[in-house]
Amino acid sequence: MRRKDREIKDRQEILEVMKRCDVCRLALHDEEFPYIVPVNFGMEVMDGEITLYFHGATEGKKYELMARDNRAGFEMDCSHELVTDYANGNCTMNYESVIGCGRLEMVPEEEKHRALSVLMGHFHKEDFPFQKAVMPQTKVYCLKVERLTGKRRSGKK
Repeated sequence: MRRKDREIKDRQEILEVMKRCDVCRLALHDEEFPYIVPVNFGMEVMDGEITLYFHGATEGKKYELMARDNRAGFEMDCSHELVTDYANGNCTMNYESVIGCGRLEMVPEEEKHRALSVLMGHFHKEDFPFQKAVMPQTKVYCLKVERLTGKRRSGKK
């Protein structure tokens, strides 16, 4: 990381940033260029291991790419604020961000409801009553985080 003064070194602080984010961008391996898809997510930390949960339709390009190569990068950011310095004609942005990588895997059918509950909990809807009829039409997958870093810029306005 070039700007060491912006690095978030404390793991708990990085997790707090992740809790404030509402979109995770997954980068998957496509043939010529990376394929990036923004997805809502839920996060679970068990025994120090971070798992991100996602959901979607039952078919699509991301599943084809995951089947070929389950390695993925991810990025999420929040706390955006434009900072302007009219006197000097400068501007910058305050932000918090997390990037990392891991491996994607499908969540087994018997664990799908719990994983969706984790996802909904991220948006403060812990006890959302899932409609049973749509469960078979929903795929749930997760990313087991292997590495991550956090960064923030928060300065004077």
